Amino acid sequence: MNRNGPVLVIEDNHDDQFLLVEVFKKLGYTNQVLYFFDGQEALDYLQDPAVNPFLILSNINVPRLDGFALRDKIRIDVGLQVRCIPYLFFSTALNQEIVIKAYSLSAQGIFIKQQTRIELEKTISVIMEYWKRCASPNSF
Repeated sequence: MNRNGPVLVIEDNHDDQFLLVEVFKKLGYTNQVLYFFDGQEALDYLQDPAVNPFLILSNINVPRLDGFALRDKIRIDVGLQVRCIPYLFFSTALNQEIVIKAYSLSAQGIFIKQQTRIELEKTISVIMEYWKRCASPNSF
């Protein structure tokens, strides 16, 4: 995990992307935030060995390669495994089946998209602060 690396956001909804842009801007984290419309676009970016993100926030239902499929590809790719990139899901609707599937793919968290900007700010802040303080094998 690279605490100074970019945050990758996989989100196909332009309104949600815009809201996240505003939230990250307001919270003032120095990490660059990169937005991807679909999972395949994010995977293509991650294939570059020089890329070492801080964390991934992924919607589940995105085009071409959905969030579950992207997580699975990252999980089984040895080159991506060693980068220790926390993978978190963001979804508008959750149920037990979705949560079980997310954790069966070794996701580090699954969050419901907050409906208000204030609540979204709280959630993003908690996520960022937790992972900024968390030790990982490659942080030594």
